[in-house]
Amino acid sequence: MNGPATDNAPDFALDRKLLRRRFERAAATCDDADVLAREVARRMDERLDYIRLAPRRILDLGCGTGADLPRLGARFPDATVLAADYAPAMVARAAARIAPPAARAGLLKRLLGKPAATPPHVVADARSLPFARASLGLVWSNLMLPAEDDPLPVLQEIHRTLEVGGLLMFSTLGPDSLRELRAALPQSAGERVHRFIDMHDLGDALIKAGFSDPVMDMEMLTLTYTELDGLLHDLRATGASNAARGRPRGLSGRRGWAAARAAYEALRQSGRLPATFEIIQGHAWKAAPKTTEDGRSIVRFQPRPPAR
Repeated sequence: MNGPATDNAPDFALDRKLLRRRFERAAATCDDADVLAREVARRMDERLDYIRLAPRRILDLGCGTGADLPRLGARFPDATVLAADYAPAMVARAAARIAPPAARAGLLKRLLGKPAATPPHVVADARSLPFARASLGLVWSNLMLPAEDDPLPVLQEIHRTLEVGGLLMFSTLGPDSLRELRAALPQSAGERVHRFIDMHDLGDALIKAGFSDPVMDMEMLTLTYTELDGLLHDLRATGASNAARGRPRGLSGRRGWAAARAAYEALRQSGRLPATFEIIQGHAWKAAPKTTEDGRSIVRFQPRPPAR
């Protein structure tokens, strides 16, 4: 499972080329295995019930196959919804998901005298987005950050593209994610499950990136499986298996796998095997800057109220 190091240790880094290949393959399989992402998206959407926001442009960053795009379009019908992912196959599926049906597109073309517009979808690295400074009102990112070994460059880029008063709404995984799998796999050859960033470290990164008033909370979600292979299948199908550069290869043959399976089997309850995920959800605002880019203080003058 992918995730950033809690201490940005130099010995932990993700193989980005491998990650992209895995997400490319996962584009054809992840929709049948992303129950966790769908549940987290539902909870993120509920949080927006309590936030007053009317963005003109929204970016789903790390959009995957675009499963969250209809949700965002329904909540903000007057906004332009954009989507970005660094796996081209994911972006292609996202574009197809919300493209207008042929009949409706033809009707709109006849009514408007031009082709129906569809939201732009771009292949892009989250650390270098092809959007202008202060051009977005909301950036939505559902479980994208675990694919980054350092969240700070991504958060800085999101901050750059948000307008003043814009909002980042995100979810990610915390250190207790997949704790059962981590404990069952042998540790002698190195880490076999990625490290995930702590909520407090993420809060520090948000502040360092320039965000104000970050609000975060954590909760545990547990998926259950009839067999360990079901969990491993879902991790592979969503492109979330280990992609650390220093990942160990193999499990010392059949004996290693047998020991790991036996250790996990000991956790069975009521006929099911648990897989715990620490879900961190949060949001943060882009406030008006206090200094210029060269470090000079910005002084704002308010009009004097009229004399009575």
